[in-house]
Amino acid sequence: MKRIFILFSVVSTLLSAQKIQVIDAENNKPIGNARIILDNRVVYTNDDGFAPVESTEKNLEVSATGFTKQNLNTFTALVKLKPSFKDIEEVKMVNVDIKTIFEDIFKNYYKRYFDDPSLYDITLKQRAFDNDKLHFMVIAEAKLWSKSNTYNFKDGFRKNYDDILQIQLNNVKYLKNIKSDSIFSQKTDEFSHEIVGNFFFNFEIYRTLLNLRNKTTKFSGNLISDDGEEQIISCKIKSNYGINISGEIKYNKKDKVITSYEFTYLQGDFPTQKKVTTDGKEFSRKLGNATIKFEFYKKDGVYLPSLNSLNTDNFVIFYEDQVHTKKASREIVYNSFSKSDKKGLESKIDFNKSIWENIPVKEDKETTILLSKEEQEFINQK
Repeated sequence: MKRIFILFSVVSTLLSAQKIQVIDAENNKPIGNARIILDNRVVYTNDDGFAPVESTEKNLEVSATGFTKQNLNTFTALVKLKPSFKDIEEVKMVNVDIKTIFEDIFKNYYKRYFDDPSLYDITLKQRAFDNDKLHFMVIAEAKLWSKSNTYNFKDGFRKNYDDILQIQLNNVKYLKNIKSDSIFSQKTDEFSHEIVGNFFFNFEIYRTLLNLRNKTTKFSGNLISDDGEEQIISCKIKSNYGINISGEIKYNKKDKVITSYEFTYLQGDFPTQKKVTTDGKEFSRKLGNATIKFEFYKKDGVYLPSLNSLNTDNFVIFYEDQVHTKKASREIVYNSFSKSDKKGLESKIDFNKSIWENIPVKEDKETTILLSKEEQEFINQK
């Protein structure tokens, strides 16, 4: 592994950009991953609660998990969101049949979510930690094309990935990789349809239903809040596969869609796996937890994706006398949307190799990236 791949260009343009900060109205702490819907794009705040938003913007919608949504007519540099209080004592006896909700959405997915060819400008971020030390980070701007905004299982099993999803790598803003504490890098040839499937919500719905449909699975859904239009439902699933899943969904009762989904797979009970790297080294891996998140918003009468993230934590690697705990994250923000055709992209990445080994297609556009303090300190390391 090389000590440093590349360090992007200077951030002077970001320093002059107008920013908006979203904080908790009760304790004034920054709210990371708050969504801001603008007239023609979507942005999310960084870990410090900041997002790039010009002062000329109007009609902003600001929301975050666990907080009451705010609609602003004009730009405000500081937005305070109030926590959405939940009286558990009043609602703990209200049960929800989550299996029925998931079955209905899976059956009618093409009616509820936009299912025609689409083209998105996206911000893609990946980070990797070794024993709690950040050693890899990349933030890039790209284009993402999807034929139907869904995962086609037939094409997936046949490895026709370009017929499902295409990505054009544009501006790699930051890319830094420093040698981790471990001298061992567990690169394998494993690439399955699941990797592409994780980009799509219908794939996750199907994966959840595999557990819910098992006769021995125990599951529960509890209504946390209901504002008349949208419900927040807490979910727990325990199957005989040794999988424990817990999470929360936001469900729009009128349109019968899940607008926000965050489930954590607790995989610590799985046995240790034996693996072999691409250069023939044997190692063992103990699975940890994996959290997958999707968010959607309604625009011009259709539901579009705004966020897809996958976070892994507490994965333990055993190699010779080394023991290393790994965690990583991958986040996609769908900044802008336009209808497309079935042709796809002219320049697209090769899924058979790391996305960062592909050659970027330079494209100038308004940036949607602001580093957090931790990320900036990592970039500044020599």
